[in-house]
Amino acid sequence: MKPHYKLYTPREKEILTKTVKLNEEVGELCNDVLSVLQLQRRSKLEKFDKRHIYEEFADVVITVIQLAEAAGVDVERAVGDKIEKIEKRYLKDHKPASGS
Repeated sequence: MKPHYKLYTPREKEILTKTVKLNEEVGELCNDVLSVLQLQRRSKLEKFDKRHIYEEFADVVITVIQLAEAAGVDVERAVGDKIEKIEKRYLKDHKPASGS
C-alpha cells in the first residue's frame, strides 16, 4: 500500500529533524532542572551532576540556532526585534503617572 501523503523536501526534513531535536534537548534540560530542585526520583538524583545543566542549556541554544538557520530565520534580528518590543512594553507599563 502506497502512502497517500507527500514526502517532505530535504529542507522540510531538516526543519522537522531540528524541531524534534530541539524538543529532545529541552526535555533533557527540564530533567536537569527537576534534579536541581530535587524533584527527580532518587535513582536519577544519584547520577545527577550539577555541571551538566550548563551543557543542556548550551545544547538548547545551539539547537535553536541550527533550527533558525534551517528555517531561514535571522536569529540576531529576531532577538533584537524581540528585545526592542519588550523594552517598549516595559517602558509603557512603568511610565510615571502624569500630574504627579
